[in-house]
Amino acid sequence: MTIDYQNVPSPCFVIDESLLRKNLSLLQSVKDRANVNIILAFKAFSMWKLFPIIKEYITSSTASSLNEALLAYKEMGSLAHSYSPAFTDKEFPQILKFSSHITFNSFSQFEHFLPFIKKSKKNVSLGIRINPEFNVVETDLYNPCIAGSRLGVIADSMPQKLPKEIEGIHFHTLCESSSYDLENVLKHIENKFEQQLKQIKWINMGGGHLITRKGYDINHLINLLQSFKKSWNIEIILEPGSAFVWETGVLVSEVIDIVEISGIKTAILDISFSAHTPDCLEMPYKPWIIGASQEPDKSKPTYRMGGNSCLAGDFIGEWSFEKELKKGDKIVFKDMIHYTVVKTNMFNGVSHPSIAIWNDKTGLKMLRQFNYKDFKNRMN
Repeated sequence: MTIDYQNVPSPCFVIDESLLRKNLSLLQSVKDRANVNIILAFKAFSMWKLFPIIKEYITSSTASSLNEALLAYKEMGSLAHSYSPAFTDKEFPQILKFSSHITFNSFSQFEHFLPFIKKSKKNVSLGIRINPEFNVVETDLYNPCIAGSRLGVIADSMPQKLPKEIEGIHFHTLCESSSYDLENVLKHIENKFEQQLKQIKWINMGGGHLITRKGYDINHLINLLQSFKKSWNIEIILEPGSAFVWETGVLVSEVIDIVEISGIKTAILDISFSAHTPDCLEMPYKPWIIGASQEPDKSKPTYRMGGNSCLAGDFIGEWSFEKELKKGDKIVFKDMIHYTVVKTNMFNGVSHPSIAIWNDKTGLKMLRQFNYKDFKNRMN
């Protein structure tokens, strides 16, 4: 049974359970075959009502804040692998309570919180984030190794002898990257951090591993991980986010007006790109629309897609369609689950898309609908 988007209430994020399970099964297979630990990065996907499905395949997660650590403990049922550019004195005691691993961004943070950790007698594994200073990400906004990056310790600032409490190293240098990108990063790490690799128990290779993308070389990844693990005799952790829900869902929207100025037609939708798909403007990238040509063909009806906020730049374009659009037509954007849902906001009070899951046997199930109280309570 396929999704009938005409009967999906707009606006609405819809995730397909069968596609989600397909991705989860692949990630579990990689985990088992390579004998590594793969955990869910909440920063890309934290739709907790789907955690019961995820836990059938993957049982741990990574947290970047106290709220995410609490979500891991209360909804995922496990302690988090926690990292933040800087922890605060106010929140750290709670983060410590709900974490199995804590990675510090700097040695000053490690030194500041170490006495507290010792006093608490909490059994937690500590790590330090490194910056390999090797760029594979083209967009500066998402590049952790940009010149002057605040994220991680560079090789020249690393002590040859790590503090005895540091058991792991963490790096995050990838973004929707391949196993060959990872291979190049690991070569730089082995060259620059050889002495530190000899002293640790685990290495967290961060996120950005787009394992579930079509064409990703799974066998190369597995061989790479197995070889690295054999060379250094340490536990390997991967924390992809996008890979969990890559191409598993859509954003359903509706045309509410069409305006034409200076020969440019804009279909104004009941969503806001600024509020509901911010990466489209930040990265930027042009999403795919079901039933539309990605490259505009001026011989066909062609439109920009306009958001329903007052921001002048709240639009993306252009797409071509087989027939003229009209008020009430559904516009369905593909691959709109990873990062998109967690980044949404309520700018301008534009109606926030609902969240639903599709099951091939039982149909559409609404998980969350938003209203005035949700908008109002954000300001309480």
